[in-house]
Amino acid sequence: MLDRVHHGIEQHLPPLMRAHVGPYAEDREQAVALFLDWTKQLAKTRMLDILSIGSSQLTQSHFGEDWTGLSNGGGVPINNPAEYREVWEAARPMLVRTYAGTKHVPEMAKMHEEALDICWHALSFWWFSLLDGRGENTVLQNLEEHFEALRYIASTDKAMEPNVPHQFAFRGCDDVGYIVSGYVAAKAAKAQGIRTLILQIMLNTPKYTWGIQDIAKARALRTLVGELEGPDFAVILQPRGGLDYFSSDLEKARAQLAAVTMLMDDIEPDNPASPQIIHVVSYSEGVRLADPEVVEESVQITRYALKEYRRLKKKGDMPEYGKSAMVEARTRSLLKEAKNMIKFIEATIPNTYSPRGFYSMLRSGVFPLPWLIACKDEFEAAVNQPVQFLHGGVHVVDREGKPLSVSQRLFGIARNLEDIGFAPSITHSADSSWLASGSGGGQKEQYGEKH
Repeated sequence: MLDRVHHGIEQHLPPLMRAHVGPYAEDREQAVALFLDWTKQLAKTRMLDILSIGSSQLTQSHFGEDWTGLSNGGGVPINNPAEYREVWEAARPMLVRTYAGTKHVPEMAKMHEEALDICWHALSFWWFSLLDGRGENTVLQNLEEHFEALRYIASTDKAMEPNVPHQFAFRGCDDVGYIVSGYVAAKAAKAQGIRTLILQIMLNTPKYTWGIQDIAKARALRTLVGELEGPDFAVILQPRGGLDYFSSDLEKARAQLAAVTMLMDDIEPDNPASPQIIHVVSYSEGVRLADPEVVEESVQITRYALKEYRRLKKKGDMPEYGKSAMVEARTRSLLKEAKNMIKFIEATIPNTYSPRGFYSMLRSGVFPLPWLIACKDEFEAAVNQPVQFLHGGVHVVDREGKPLSVSQRLFGIARNLEDIGFAPSITHSADSSWLASGSGGGQKEQYGEKH
C-alpha cells in the first residue's frame, strides 16, 4: 500500500480509490460466489485500487462458527480463511481489506493477515461492542482487545486505520469531541508501535454539517495528528463522504458525490499530494447496495470532480473555499479547544493512552453522546450533555442552549473522574489549579456530572 501511495505522489497520479463492495443473497454460498464474481469484474477494469469487503455482521461477530438460526443482516458472509484466500486471488491487482472482528479481535487480525494479506487493519476502540450493539464485548473488554491487536498489527508493520471519530459523530458528539477522539486514537496507535496511520475522515457527518465546518473540523484533526509525525510515524489522509449524506434521488446523489470530493481537496489545499487515498462512497448507497457498475461510475465521478475542481481553481474560475477567512477562523478555534481538552485529559487521567484511560474518557463525559442508545446508564455523563447545531457545527450547550467552551466543562469532567475512581481527587491534585480557569464549580451540573 505504501509503495502505491508513494508511486502515485511521485508520478502525480490521482489518489488511490477505495470502495466497499458487498452483495446480498439469502444463501451464504451463493452470496460468496456472487462477491467473487464482482471482485473479478472490478479487478479486470482496474478502476478501483483498494477493495473493502463489505462483510456480514455474522462474519465479524461469529467467524468460523455454526450460523444455524442466526440472521444475516447483509454483507458478504465469509466464514472461513479459505474463502478469504479466494477473494485475495480474485482481486489481483487490487489491494484488499475487511472489517475487524467484534470479539477475539487480536486473533481475527492475525487471521486477516495470514489469509487475506490485508493491506491495512482498522480498529474502532470503543465501538463495535455492547456500546452500539455490534458486538458482545463490554467497552473495557473491547479496548483491552483492541490495544492487544494494535501491538500485533505493529509487529506486522502494516498500517492501521482508527474507525473512530465518525462513530462518535453518529451519536451526537460535538466537533471538539470528534477531533479529540481521532487524535487520542492516533496517539495510542503510535504508542503501541504503529508506524503508518490511515486517517479516515468522514465528511457530512452529521449530514446537517456545513461545508465550511466540515473543512475546518477535518483540517484541525489532520493538523493535530500531523504533530505526531516523525521518522517512525507517518499519516496518510483518507477522506470520505458521509453515510447519511446521499439522497435517494440518484441524480442528486451523483452531484453530492462530486461536491463532497471538492471538500476533500480543501482539507490541505496547499498540498498537491493530498488526499493520498479517497474512500469512495458509491452514490447509490442511499437506496441500494452498489454493484460493480455503480462502484466504477462513482470512482469516475470522484476522479473527474477532483480533476475539474483543481483545474478551475488553478484558472481562478473557482473560489478558494478552503482558504476562506471563515474556515481558517473556525480551524483555529477548534484547534485551541481540542488542545485544551487533550492537555486536560493527559494531566488528569493516569495512563491516558491505555484501555483504562480510554474507558475513563468515555465514562467521564469527554465525548458527549446525547444520541447514544445502548449502555446509557454506564455512560450517563456522556449522554447527559446536550448539543446543538450552531452555524453548521455541533456544539455542547448549557440548559439554555448557550455554547459551552472546553474550559467551562472541565470541572464537571474532573468531578466525574473522581467519582468513578479513575483520577486523583481534584481537590488534592497538583494539576487541578488550572481547572478553575473556566467555570469553576458553578457549571458542573450542565455537562454530565452524575447526580
